[in-house]
Amino acid sequence: MSKPEVYLWERFRGREPGKPKFRRQHPFGPYILDFFCAPARLAIEIDGEGHYLGAEPQYDARRDAWVRDQGVRVVRIPARWVMERPDEMAERALKLASAMIARREGLVRAFAPPPLRGPPPPYDGEVFWKPLLLSYWQARHSS
Repeated sequence: MSKPEVYLWERFRGREPGKPKFRRQHPFGPYILDFFCAPARLAIEIDGEGHYLGAEPQYDARRDAWVRDQGVRVVRIPARWVMERPDEMAERALKLASAMIARREGLVRAFAPPPLRGPPPPYDGEVFWKPLLLSYWQARHSS
């Protein structure tokens, strides 16, 4: 791991309640992500000077497109920023991950069926179906 990655990892690791969990050097398909938060579907990449030279920008763009196609958001942070303000960069990444987790959980809850309340209705073929059949028959033959 590079020095900026170590600085972030020191701030990411730990099991504090409510703190998003990041994995470092996480294998993802044919790539290795610097940091990955699975519940948020968030990848944090630290870009050193080499990422701006030669064919690296095109490689990073293809890589990011592939990772995005897998449903993961990619955030790139220049290594210089991490070296200058490691606490701020880590805090921003953690806040983003927390917000993404909350949004994902909200969507899951929004589409989840409501919880069942009370005991299930009694099932006795005749008792259960008779009122339904009777109301159907009455509706069809009432006119």
